[in-house]
Amino acid sequence: MQSLFLPTYFPSISHFVALAQADGILFEVEDHFQKQTNRNRTYIYSPNGIQLLNIPIKHSKERHQVAKDVKIEWAFDWQKQHFKSLEAAYRTSPFFEFFEDQLMPIFHEKPTFLLDLNFRAMEIVFGCLGMPFVVEKTTEYVHERTDVLDFRHLANGKKDTSTFEPYPQVFADKHGFLSNLSVLDVLFNEGRFAKEYLKQQVL
Repeated sequence: MQSLFLPTYFPSISHFVALAQADGILFEVEDHFQKQTNRNRTYIYSPNGIQLLNIPIKHSKERHQVAKDVKIEWAFDWQKQHFKSLEAAYRTSPFFEFFEDQLMPIFHEKPTFLLDLNFRAMEIVFGCLGMPFVVEKTTEYVHERTDVLDFRHLANGKKDTSTFEPYPQVFADKHGFLSNLSVLDVLFNEGRFAKEYLKQQVL
């Protein structure tokens, strides 16, 4: 059975646990955009603890905007800020330099739509993990589906309280183990072992 996901920005570990264990992946692209979710944000482990990285989006006059129509706001140089934050957080991690070049397109390309950026970010992470990335998209929005395993709720970061087995983190001696950050956290700390880690976790 396929698993259904919302495309998010450098998805959470819970999101990637479900992705890594899915028999088939389907992405929801026909729903309405919801603010305060991981669609345009991700959480990393900074020297001061959890840090939010947020992508600014253009505000629409429509009250219910279809997610695939949401545009990125390019008036701010958020790419530079996000990369500087990642460097401060992970430059001393074992695998940051190993994956740095693969990630650079996210901080240089300027797509119009948030959805395109999210798919690009996911494509890059799948590549870093050595996993094939095939994009199959929904053609209509269905609120409740019984024909797929529905993981769309994992995009709502604040309500996702998933916890996973600890792995080494750069600032663990300061703040302890922080669970369910961006998949980049496990990637930079575990490298290619991240794939096995994700496949072994229980949601």
